[in-house]
Amino acid sequence: MKAVRYSRFGGPEVLEIVDLPDPSPGHGQVRIAVRAAGVNASDWKKRAGLMDQELPQTLGYEAAGVVDELGEGVTDVSVGQRVFGFSTEGAAQAELAVLSSYAPVPPSLDFAGAAALPAAIETATRALDRLGVGGGGTLLVNGASGSVGSAAVQLAAVRGARVIGTAGPANHEYLRSLGAEPVGYGAGLVERVRALVPGGVDVALDVAGSGVLPELVELAGGAEHVVTVADFGGAQEQGVVFSRGDDGRALHALGGIGELIESGRFTVRVARTFPLAEVAEAHRVGERGGVRGKLVLLVG
Repeated sequence: MKAVRYSRFGGPEVLEIVDLPDPSPGHGQVRIAVRAAGVNASDWKKRAGLMDQELPQTLGYEAAGVVDELGEGVTDVSVGQRVFGFSTEGAAQAELAVLSSYAPVPPSLDFAGAAALPAAIETATRALDRLGVGGGGTLLVNGASGSVGSAAVQLAAVRGARVIGTAGPANHEYLRSLGAEPVGYGAGLVERVRALVPGGVDVALDVAGSGVLPELVELAGGAEHVVTVADFGGAQEQGVVFSRGDDGRALHALGGIGELIESGRFTVRVARTFPLAEVAEAHRVGERGGVRGKLVLLVG
């Protein structure tokens, strides 16, 4: 099968499309013919040598496609079914991928939309669970217009929370459409949020890593009411929880998202798609920043 791989660390130019052996699913896993695979910031961090140090490495933790082989013990899906989910092997950017956690593709979504779901909804759900977000509380999301941020906004709104989200002016209407009250980021954030919630918020989630953890701690009334998924150094300095899934992933999010999508309570925005062979360009676009939605590779 064709797959994305790199054998040295560096810029996007180190990415190659290579031939690798076809994978086989283990117990409880399924293999899919990949139709689309999500691209995440962790991909270029790994490629640059900022995370895992093993070489060579494949890429991709989320994909959508058609089941073509079942592992032992799998009874909840069948060959030919459209599914999306996680590849724990980190090899989803390929023609074939083994998924360890999966769910049916919602009927109204295409493969690109489904491939944009797993990382965003799992990360958002994990953070909301950690913060105890529910009805009656107020959540501040820093970086609310990105893929994880917009997922957190919508999932928190479904739970009955009041949501305030930071974003640039161009994304304020988008946040309103998701059910959030937008505020601009940058200097004066505390004052702008207090204009909406004079007593501060109940909890805050940082998905942007833009150095505002001190302000979030102030607004939420303490570090114990703040979670970040993007600022490891700041979390250590401020005593804030940095959530990266080591303490358990919120895989239940996969099974519940379909009903929310079909009922119109959750939407996913794909910013741009690329053929698998143009993965290097996808990295360049992602690293430049400012992407409104998810970058997705199309396969086949």
